[in-house]
Amino acid sequence: MDQGHAPCRPPRPPARCSRGGGNFTMEMSTFAPLGRHARRLTAVAAVTALAPVAALAQDCTPDEWPCDTVEVVSHSSAGGGTDTTIRMWMEEARDNLDEDIRVVYKQGGGARSAHEYLVSRGPDGHTIFALTQTHLYTIARGNSPVEIDQLQGVARAMDDPSVIVVRGDSDIADYDALIAASQDQALTWGVAQVGGTEHIGISRWAGAADAEVRVVPFGGGGDMITSLRSGAVDAALANISEALPQIQEGDLRALAVLYPERVGDLPDVPSTFESGHDVAVTTTRGYFVHGDTPPELVEKIEATILEAMASERFHEYLRSSGLDPEKNIAGAAEWDEQLKAEYEVSLEALRALDMTDR
Repeated sequence: MDQGHAPCRPPRPPARCSRGGGNFTMEMSTFAPLGRHARRLTAVAAVTALAPVAALAQDCTPDEWPCDTVEVVSHSSAGGGTDTTIRMWMEEARDNLDEDIRVVYKQGGGARSAHEYLVSRGPDGHTIFALTQTHLYTIARGNSPVEIDQLQGVARAMDDPSVIVVRGDSDIADYDALIAASQDQALTWGVAQVGGTEHIGISRWAGAADAEVRVVPFGGGGDMITSLRSGAVDAALANISEALPQIQEGDLRALAVLYPERVGDLPDVPSTFESGHDVAVTTTRGYFVHGDTPPELVEKIEATILEAMASERFHEYLRSSGLDPEKNIAGAAEWDEQLKAEYEVSLEALRALDMTDR
């Protein structure tokens, strides 16, 4: 890595990877996956703790639910996007419930800590987990004590499309120019973290577009955009909700959205699908419960969250982020199918990057 990227020294030397004609240089993760034996031990160790919470689910009928405090578990820190999204609907839900509802933070290991808590709580019907793709990547890399079928989706809050952005004064004027530049040499792309949503999205796009890319991790989405604006990298893949204000102010230039169609707030920005690069990348925030939760309780939890998300406060929150409430909010059936499908896409992408042995 050149000195221009010194603040992001990788713990290991960069590795060269290829997929579908696109080449990437990336920093490999040092997080060791859990072996199958370790995952079994984690589950067995939680059996004693499961008894009281499992009994709670059995004793609490859907008509009586909730019978105790409802916990919404976040794998991210307080004040971030995941936390803010929870709180935008949680206050409305609290007004509609007879019991309290609160946020519980289980950080660490890329959602592994949250998954360990899922195992310990079991299908108690009173523990709801916030989900982003981080959960899926951790499971796909074998870093979790759970498998994807132990997650039952109950509601989706947002499905935030990603947009390719460059500096507002970049020589790369449009999407065609980006493709041409990426085939001449490997452009540098900022990502929040190796193996994260941006990294996987860029690698999939590079394969479809036959582009040369080199990713540089910055630790977070905010630092990634700041580094792009400073000229430390050539391009980045950002959520529309995060990048829209800076695009509108001219600090960033949007080249294309990685979505099947153009989006309302950026009507002049093409979809990559228009060029035959059929790669959709979104940051999704939704909620799940333990996969063994009784279906009747799943329906009750789903209805409670969807009712809270129907509030004008939550709709305005989505609209202010450039998102259409009608297209973003979804119930259990649609959301559970989506998260299982996204897991398979994530698993395939991580295999292509040689970041999982599954």
